[in-house]
Amino acid sequence: MKRLNYKKLNTFIASDVIKPFYEIRLDRLKSANLSVIAKRKNPYLFKAKNIETAGDLARSILDAFLSSQEETIFGDLMENLAIHVCHEVFKGKKAEEGKYRSVDLIFNRDNKTYIVGIKSGPNWGNSDQVDIMKKNLKFAKKILHTELKKSTIISVNGCIYGRDNNPHKANKDPDLSYYKICGQAFWELISGDDQLYKKIIQPLDKEAKKRDNTFKKLYINKINEMTKDVVNIFYTKNILDWDKIIDYVSKK
Repeated sequence: MKRLNYKKLNTFIASDVIKPFYEIRLDRLKSANLSVIAKRKNPYLFKAKNIETAGDLARSILDAFLSSQEETIFGDLMENLAIHVCHEVFKGKKAEEGKYRSVDLIFNRDNKTYIVGIKSGPNWGNSDQVDIMKKNLKFAKKILHTELKKSTIISVNGCIYGRDNNPHKANKDPDLSYYKICGQAFWELISGDDQLYKKIIQPLDKEAKKRDNTFKKLYINKINEMTKDVVNIFYTKNILDWDKIIDYVSKK
């Protein structure tokens, strides 16, 4: 086990987590077009929120557009961070795509081999999706037993945040059993540091503040642009015309 170099870790977070996250956010913000986005959003939801002004409608549509993929995008970047951390400490490796389904990380610790499927949070899928993960983890175990002669293999559903007070998910078939390890326990498992889950907040906060001003300026400009579009497309006699909005989205 190797100690984590936190100076290098902070540099990685800046270059490989925050930088690409804000670049993607800025690209999505620049590409936002009210006439296109409005056709994909639920007009009944906006009406249920009692939206009455062009500015409020523009903001609601833009915020829904921006947030729709943010968790997935950021989750992928945090997955890369977790793999990087594990590689630095335990020489963990990203699982080979196509060969290991539902497995993102493979590493050895304390004479055991861990195969880990990484998710953002604990409530990531329905029962069918969990069953698929379990079957894929079982298949990955078989490969490791056969090809690498690994004996003690532990299947893990690792979650970047959250908690699970009953982590061992037992099954009649031992190869379908797995551990759901979340939040603090997950970061400790892959790094050996039970405080890492807090330590990564500091560089995230520092780098986000550097980039957020640029994003906010463009966001304000985009809101103003889309507010004008709402007035041009959806206003009748200086008020929001909900018939126009509904027709724009749903009319045959």
